[in-house]
Amino acid sequence: MIPITEFKNRDVAVFGLARTGLAAARALTAGGARVHAWDDNDATRASAEAAGVPVSDINSRDWRTFAALVLSPGVPLTFPEPHRVVTLADAVGVPIMSDIELFARAVNALPATQRPKLIGITGTNGKSTTSALIAHILKEAGKDVRLGGNIGHAILELEPLHAGAYYVIELSSYQLELTASLRLDVAVWLNLTPDHLDRHGDMAAYGAAKKRIFLNQGAADWAVIGVDDGHSAALCTELTRAAVQHVSPVSSGQALGRGVCALGGKLIDALSGRSEVVADLTQAPALAGKHNAQNAAAAYAATRALGVDHRIIAQALTTFGGLPHRLERAGTIEGVRFVNDSKATNANAAAQALAVYPRVYWIAGGVAKEGGIDELAEFFPRMAKAYLIGQSAGDFSDTLRGKVATVMAGNLEAAVKLAFNDARASGEPHPVVLLSPACASFDQFRSYEERGDKFKAYVAALSEAPPKANGAKA
Repeated sequence: MIPITEFKNRDVAVFGLARTGLAAARALTAGGARVHAWDDNDATRASAEAAGVPVSDINSRDWRTFAALVLSPGVPLTFPEPHRVVTLADAVGVPIMSDIELFARAVNALPATQRPKLIGITGTNGKSTTSALIAHILKEAGKDVRLGGNIGHAILELEPLHAGAYYVIELSSYQLELTASLRLDVAVWLNLTPDHLDRHGDMAAYGAAKKRIFLNQGAADWAVIGVDDGHSAALCTELTRAAVQHVSPVSSGQALGRGVCALGGKLIDALSGRSEVVADLTQAPALAGKHNAQNAAAAYAATRALGVDHRIIAQALTTFGGLPHRLERAGTIEGVRFVNDSKATNANAAAQALAVYPRVYWIAGGVAKEGGIDELAEFFPRMAKAYLIGQSAGDFSDTLRGKVATVMAGNLEAAVKLAFNDARASGEPHPVVLLSPACASFDQFRSYEERGDKFKAYVAALSEAPPKANGAKA
């Protein structure tokens, strides 16, 4: 845990008691603050109390007594309208911040010689893989590495701050919009495509929240920016012209005169302006696909900026094991391969998985994002059949009508069985059943992790008792 001492002997409100809220409450308490934690959900409050977190109804307190409000990243700050606790805090001038902001202030309070290195990663897609890959490379280089933020452990759950440590932090737009003091030695921006517009309102606001990752950087710091989409390419040009920090473009779609690119399975380092092939990505099984090639290029640029030898990075790319729920191999039964890509919670993320396989039995659906799956049209010819689940099934069926054979499977267990039977009966040499839902999971599951774990459990059950052939109609 990282104790937060800034608010010692002062009252602090913490709203939202999921993973980050609980960690913030504990860190503040450890630092001597009087914590008043609350959540609108009765069960969540009971769970927090059972875990020893001090729960009190902040709605009935005098807000002028609070030194700060620590807000869970899932709570609306401005759009579609501020949550009532945000309004209460604003009315009396109580500062509102995230757990990341608490962390940043704790780092900034240290003497410069005692501060750890901070590496932050954001983007619509690829954040988790790139964060984990950077952490893996740094560990292979013998560094003292802590990985957290929007991945794994909440940032304040990590080991205490000290010089020589490297904190690799996945940062969502929700976290960044509540963060003002974070200064990153390396800030990685992967891409920007439509997502979370129900929270931010439009692409401009979404991009502005993400762009806060570069706040406070100076001449010694690095910005690593993917340039394979228009928004990100424009941002790279903007930061390069501003010349505040070092800027490294990265790409998996174009050769770069300066930066790092991945082309034809080769990773090319042109950071010095001279191009050199430094790694063979075909030897990195967990980094298949064009999207992972960009992730690898970004991780390479970030760790080179931190002084890691290119040979160590190249070797680490081949030993990276990948992440659960992102193109994760879930098993092979009677020649049918199962791939768990449950983390694909929007169409753009699903497109990255669909681009890897020439033909798939596709399981999709859940709570759709704006635009549905229209942008996946180029991949429709790769779909042997689509097995639709959840809230979006009807809309997805309408989009696919006349283009892809579909089955209204309803739930994930049925979809796995139906897809397996069809793939097994297809006669194809290595058929792939791909769960890449292009949707959030909250209609049928608590999280994309639970959805992916269920998928793996259903696949395991098939290996024990394969289902009989089905007669489902497309």
